[in-house]
Order: sequence, then C-alpha cells, then structure tokens
Amino acid sequence: MDFVSIRIITSDVARLVEFYEKATGVSATWATEDFAELSTSSATLAIAGTRTVPLFAPGSSRPADNHSVIIEFLVDDVDRVYGNLSGVVADFVNEPTTMPWGNRSLLFRDPDGNLVNFFTPVTEAAREKFAR
Repeated sequence: MDFVSIRIITSDVARLVEFYEKATGVSATWATEDFAELSTSSATLAIAGTRTVPLFAPGSSRPADNHSVIIEFLVDDVDRVYGNLSGVVADFVNEPTTMPWGNRSLLFRDPDGNLVNFFTPVTEAAREKFAR
C-alpha cells in the first residue's frame, strides 16, 4: 500500500488552489472546475469543491471544518521560505521553531483555516530520516 494524497474539500476551489500554488511553487493540474491536484515527487494535495462530496457520500465532509489534521511539506530552508510567504499567508501560527524531534517547523493556516506545516530537518537524525 502507498499513501499518495490528501484531499481538501472547500467551498472555493480556485481560491485555495491559488493559495497553495503561491505557497508551494507547485502548479496545479485541473481535472474539472471542482477538482485540482498539486503533485510533488512524493505525494499529491488534491483540492475539491463541495459539489464532489455527494459523489462519495452526501454530507460526509464539510469545508473549512478541520480541527485535527496538519498538512506537511518538507522544504529545503524553512527560514527562507518563511520570508517568501509574506503577502501569501495571512495567518501564521508560529515563526520557524526547532521541534524536539529535529525539524525546524513553520505552522500557518490556509484560507479555509487548515493547518499547514512547512519544515526542514535540522538534526542529523531528522536529516537522515528525510534523506532523498
């Protein structure tokens, strides 16, 4: 089994896609006006509109209602990326902070309130874990 993607349900697909394109530098591939994907070498962030929810199970997902998941992106230099996000991110939760497990993390919210973590491994153990 391979974990390949996470999907965000939103009431404004275009707005959220534009945000993630600017924040990550990854261009989206659009399948329909209700569905786009931002793909990296290791996983895909899918963004879908509320009109897609009934295709799976009516009422099973609500936009802007996530209180438990953090979407994480490995970046080369979280401090540099933090400087580049001014004007893109309106809600920073913290500035780059070194965590006890060895990652330097920047936590912020996307326009729907989802938590996003950009991180860079800074200890030897963390760098080994994420070596490419």
